[in-house]
Order: sequence, then C-alpha cells, then structure tokens
Amino acid sequence: MSEPAFSTSAPLVGTGIRYERDGRVILDGVSISAPAGAVTAVTGPSGSGKSTLLAILTGLEQADSGSVDNPYPPEATSLILQAYGLVSLLTAAENVEMAVQHDAGLSVREVRARAADALELVGLTAVADHLAEALSGGQQQRVAVARALVSRPRLVVADEFTAELDHATRDRMFGLLQQIARDGGTVLVATHDTDLAGRADRVHDLAGLAGRRRGRHAADTGAGHDGAAGSDTGPGSDGAAP
Repeated sequence: MSEPAFSTSAPLVGTGIRYERDGRVILDGVSISAPAGAVTAVTGPSGSGKSTLLAILTGLEQADSGSVDNPYPPEATSLILQAYGLVSLLTAAENVEMAVQHDAGLSVREVRARAADALELVGLTAVADHLAEALSGGQQQRVAVARALVSRPRLVVADEFTAELDHATRDRMFGLLQQIARDGGTVLVATHDTDLAGRADRVHDLAGLAGRRRGRHAADTGAGHDGAAGSDTGPGSDGAAP
C-alpha cells in the first residue's frame, strides 16, 4: 500500500484563542501546539471547551479572536467525532468506504479492500455487513475509528473517541493512533480519561494545568512546558499570556 502523498513536520498551532457564546466565555486566550510525531491530549472537565477547541483548530468553528496555523489540508485530515457521524442505514463497511470512495486512482475493489483492512484493524470484520444503526455504541465508535484510518491521514483529531469502549478495546484503538504518530503524523485527542491522557506524549489541560512533554519530546527544549496557556478562563499556569 502506498503512503499518503502529503507530508509535513510543521505543528498544528493555535494561539490566543478566545471563544464566547451567549455571554459565556468558553475559551479565553488558549494557546496550544500539536507537533508531528506525537499524540497531544486535551483534557479538562465537561464544559471546559475541549470539543470547541478541536473544532476551531480544524476549521469547523471560528474563534472570536486568536489564530490557527494548520498545515494539514482536508484530504490529509481525519476526524473522529464524539457522536460517531455514521450514516445509520449504511453498513459498517459502506460507512468506512465513504471516506475514500471518491479518491482519484482507487478502483471499487481497492476501496472495498481498504475498508475491509480498516475494519479488521479495529476488530469489526464480523459486522462489516451490519447496518450502523444495528451496532452497539462501542462498535459504532470503532467504525468511526476505521473510517478515520482508511484514508491514511497525516492529522487525526479525535473527540472523546473511547467513551463507549472497555479498557482493552480503548487501549487497542489508542494504539492505532499512536502508530500514526510514530509514522510522523499528528494526533490530537480530547478526553476526560486521565489514564488515556497519561499515555499521550503531550497533555494540555484546559482546567488550568500546564501542558507538559514527556519522553523524547521533553528533550526538544529541555523543559517540561509546551508554552501554551492551559486555562479556558485566563492565562495558564505555564507562563503564556492570552
């Protein structure tokens, strides 16, 4: 199988992001950097702005102020939505095929083969021909992961993508995203699962904790902070201003 044509080592960066709706400040001066070759986790309690931040970084929402530098074009990007985003009256396989059925140069046979491979990766070969509406919540989440992987993306943005999964399946799905990062891609995950976040290379906590680096990324600057504001109500504890 060929590799994606698009490649970059540039990070996905949001700077000074402010977002307010109905008189409520959801994000206030938030800055974040998600580098290639790493899994970056965005954490915080419900209502802290995790989903909103991901939507702004991927262009689904517009911030009131601040800037986003996203080097990844749409064709190199995959989203794993909290609400799955499946077409209920299509099968699991058909939902996955939709992500690549219009790719230039892929025959119908190749599209089906790639979808089958992606479903095998997430352990759903046995339900490939089942309608999405007949699947359990956990199975639907895994179909959403397969759909994200089938296009061989360089940027994966996942919003609470393991909420319906048992721990073993959660770890397997997270491992698939870690492999994308190991292959040089960028992975950005919003989660309230502290155990899952603890396995990320970087953590940005919207509750106000400082973002941090671990492992090989800590050696990049010799420091433990990522220079990003970590609070959704003001400057974070890691020294960044709004």
